[in-house]
Amino acid sequence: MNYTISNDILSLTVSTKGGEMQSIKLIDGTEYLWQGDVNTWPDRAINIFPYVARLTDGMYEYQGKQYRMDIHGFLPTAEMFLESKAENRLTFQLSDTEETRKCYPFHFEYLLHYKLVNNTIIITYEVRNKDQKTMHFGLGGHPGFNVPLEQNLLFEDYFLEFNEKSEPSRVTFSEKCFVTGESEPYPLLHKTFIPLMHDLFDDDAIVLKNTAKELTLKSKKGRKAVKVTFPQMDYLGLWHWPKTVVNYVCIEPWTSLPSREGIVEDLEKQDDLISLEAGNTYTNTWSIELIY
Repeated sequence: MNYTISNDILSLTVSTKGGEMQSIKLIDGTEYLWQGDVNTWPDRAINIFPYVARLTDGMYEYQGKQYRMDIHGFLPTAEMFLESKAENRLTFQLSDTEETRKCYPFHFEYLLHYKLVNNTIIITYEVRNKDQKTMHFGLGGHPGFNVPLEQNLLFEDYFLEFNEKSEPSRVTFSEKCFVTGESEPYPLLHKTFIPLMHDLFDDDAIVLKNTAKELTLKSKKGRKAVKVTFPQMDYLGLWHWPKTVVNYVCIEPWTSLPSREGIVEDLEKQDDLISLEAGNTYTNTWSIELIY
């Protein structure tokens, strides 16, 4: 089921399936969010939990036992419960079940909060450890944005601009899209810009670390843009379907990385995962600002 909230600037529609955004629309009718295509990425803005991207052989290890889990965890396909709805707020909730414990052996409560403040969507992930033991997880966002955002512009008219000069590193991946354990410099144009080209993603996602924490998708030929701010995320994924010409780009803030090539990761030993002690709560807030 879909739920919509709005103000005098924008409307936001979110599905109970994974708490996934379905539409981000300006009051003038401009749709900022990719609307999905069965051939070139059917999703729109999945939320990732409790593991980011791929696991080697689709498995991880925890306390001597191996568990199977799909790419980006079980959240993208989970049916969430609408906990609360107000004029400018939505909160969705997911608790562990017998099915989730088959692939993730923890008692937890996951809350997903959306709030509209003027032209900005504030997204908060809240994880409560309901277990008697420490739980380990990664999470993140995976929204796709329409490119171009205005008529008579091209994909190549757009670029990604960080708000501060930085010298990020690109996390290197194997041909099968697993982490190699290495990274390499990823020079930005003027230490700030990434010009958009479709072949940028021919080798799949670009995953960066040590970036500035604010990124804007924009064009000098138009006014409309999208600013993504992610102060608590250590990694940033940039992606569209490889080796295709498609009119979207995903801006993906992550807390952790996928598995290493050929290694079934131990959930207690993967050092970039969040470790949340019994009874504690973790929150992570990021935002999407529409510029118009």
